[in-house]
Amino acid sequence: MSNPLEKVIISLCKLPGIGRKTAQRLAFYIMSMEESEAASLAQSIIDLKKKAKYCSLCFNITDKEKCDICENPERDHGIICVVEEPSNIVLFEKTGYKGVYHVIGGNISPVDGITADKLKIKELEERIKKDKVREVIIATSPNTKGELTAQWIAELLKNYNIKITRIAYGLPIGIDIEFADEVTLSRALEGRKALNE
Repeated sequence: MSNPLEKVIISLCKLPGIGRKTAQRLAFYIMSMEESEAASLAQSIIDLKKKAKYCSLCFNITDKEKCDICENPERDHGIICVVEEPSNIVLFEKTGYKGVYHVIGGNISPVDGITADKLKIKELEERIKKDKVREVIIATSPNTKGELTAQWIAELLKNYNIKITRIAYGLPIGIDIEFADEVTLSRALEGRKALNE
């Protein structure tokens, strides 16, 4: 396989969520870029691999000892939002959330050999012991693994004098109710809010 275009397509196909057609589109786009743009893209990937590391406190991705969120004195360090992966932080940041985060690195999944000790849950407990935390928001996915992980964390932290909350789930904007499953509808009912308060 000496064809450089095919090499790029095969490499792009290894990325999650990228099929052959998308990889081909991206490869042709990269081929049409100015050489300086392509070199800049390649260098940014190399820099990511060489310089990016995990924050020593929350396990977000950074190029320093602590990430910008953990270092920011304007953030409310008394509220910790527990997320599965660093990519989740990007989504929560768009909401205007002003607390801090803790990335546990996945979910408990005994079937896959992922136990609580393989995640960053003990590190969360250590933060709660050291810092003045008032609330832990558990923001794991609304699936079996996410629920198991949320319950594990809640059980672990129940003896601390802090508020433990779970993000609410419900119907996404724009969906017709007839297309919602019973679990989603059940969560929507549980998380309902009064309109006249």
